[in-house]
Amino acid sequence: MEELKDSYNTISKASEVCLYKVKNSKFFGYAFPVTSEDVIKAFILEIKKEHYQARHWCYAWRLGVNPVRYRANDDGEPSNTAGQPILGQLLSYEVTNVLVVVVRYFGGVKLGVGGLISAYRTTAQECLESCDVVAKRVTDVTEFYFEYPLMNEVMRKVKQHQLQIVNQEFEAICKIWIETPKSETEQITKLLNSIYGVQVKL
Repeated sequence: MEELKDSYNTISKASEVCLYKVKNSKFFGYAFPVTSEDVIKAFILEIKKEHYQARHWCYAWRLGVNPVRYRANDDGEPSNTAGQPILGQLLSYEVTNVLVVVVRYFGGVKLGVGGLISAYRTTAQECLESCDVVAKRVTDVTEFYFEYPLMNEVMRKVKQHQLQIVNQEFEAICKIWIETPKSETEQITKLLNSIYGVQVKL
């Protein structure tokens, strides 16, 4: 079973465009913070419109934390010479929720497999080097509710286990929302369920 992580690294904002030149070919690199495949598709479309005269628009992305999804695309370059080197840099920087796109303008001189791998890897590396990498927490919000007479017992447990309340409603039926690190959610749910009269909803 995969260990749940309580934090992950990503980039705080999109990179500036990075330009790498080798043997008359130009490689333009971009890195974007992303949250879904729809956002990824929109960024790739935007880059293709901007560089409509380019020969290749290669990319790789990683999404999510538990688990991480990923994809690498060579976009017509020889197999594993573009997408995989870009993905390798995402892995090297240990970031997720990130898309890197490298656009190639062919300069008339073939680079060979090794040259292509080096060019795409270097462009992706320079892009990620220019980014501000930040750590973000992975949390769950759990809602639980109970009748007012249970208030003292519930709040004692909340205080005892230093649970972080993000919202609360105290009426005939009381509701509390707490935020917990992902790895502790199951344990906290069991704790709350152990209080007679408390109902929990993730």
